[in-house]
Amino acid sequence: MKFSLLSLALKNLKRKSFRTAVLITSIGLLVSILVFGTSFLLTISSSIKRSTDRLGADLLVVPVGARDFAEEVLLETKAKNFYMDKSIIEKVGKIEGIEKLTYQTYLTTIYGLCCDIPAVKVVAFNQETDFIIKPWLERAIGRKLGKGEVIIGAEAAENFELLDVDRSTLFGMKFNMAGVLEKTGTGLDNALFVSDENIGEIIERGKSGLRPDQISLIFTKVKKGLDPYAVGRSVEGEILEVDVIARSDMGKKIISTLKDINGIFLLTIVLACLLSTFLAWTIFSAIVNERLREVGIMRAIGAKGSHIVKMFIIEVFTIGLIGSLSGVMFGNYLSLTLSRVFGLLRDVAGTLTLMERVEVSLLGLAVGTGICIIGALSSIIRIKRLEPLMALKEG
Repeated sequence: MKFSLLSLALKNLKRKSFRTAVLITSIGLLVSILVFGTSFLLTISSSIKRSTDRLGADLLVVPVGARDFAEEVLLETKAKNFYMDKSIIEKVGKIEGIEKLTYQTYLTTIYGLCCDIPAVKVVAFNQETDFIIKPWLERAIGRKLGKGEVIIGAEAAENFELLDVDRSTLFGMKFNMAGVLEKTGTGLDNALFVSDENIGEIIERGKSGLRPDQISLIFTKVKKGLDPYAVGRSVEGEILEVDVIARSDMGKKIISTLKDINGIFLLTIVLACLLSTFLAWTIFSAIVNERLREVGIMRAIGAKGSHIVKMFIIEVFTIGLIGSLSGVMFGNYLSLTLSRVFGLLRDVAGTLTLMERVEVSLLGLAVGTGICIIGALSSIIRIKRLEPLMALKEG
């Protein structure tokens, strides 16, 4: 009986193929919007969280007014230059609650002026005090960078495939390519890294715009048990030339923008769900009305009400499942291909993990199939309660 009900349900769907295709398409479009929109929001939110967690610092000390610049460098793919006096390192180290610190200096190459590579951000870091790059460096090459060596971020490496992998020119100096860092999920994936012992020669060549007494930012770790916010306020109170960013505050500007996007997205999804539910109700009401005589005959020859309900449930579920699967595939396709088109997705480093994509896809399947069943439910209940004789008369 199960096989005959399935076979009959599939034949019924084929019989009105255009109407079936319309409903499948509407469910598919709804699910694709849901999958794409959810992936968009999760990509940015999870990317910011992973990026800040992997930086390994509790507080970032930056020049006054450079908060946004620092976030653009560390969370996004943008290259920005901002500097403060190197003497601030010693001042920060004396603040109560600072356990250890390191610093980085950011430079931007200019294609055609000083280098043989396109414009890219270059990060000079101190290998003696560093705790940001060192873990990635050890896994990549298992040693420190030597003078005249550069190691490239995972994302930036894709842009240099056509270059000589052994040597490249930066700021008029020849550097040996030591290797490629693993993907970190931060904006630093789009950078080149050199030891700060190269800074002197870079400055001498006069192609960087950097002075010997300048750095870009300071990463600090706070002593265990202390409140990073309280320590940050102490730093800002005692050193007027700097702003302090707590790790948990990074990306707040982007997240604030996301709240507005999220509101628009939810409203769009709710309206699309209502429209799809109404469409499913309309189509299945028409289907039930057309097949009243057929149902009456089935009941007259011994089919139970449960058999009729199962047959319609199979039809509804099949439409919902096919539409949802097509929507999941199209939504994921849009998410992957448009990630380089939308500026916000392009600039923020990172992407969804496989598990996150699976979860989003399952959500799409559940919503699409659920809407189809809900839309058809009233029609299925009506036909279950209909007496065989009445079904034959109305048919």
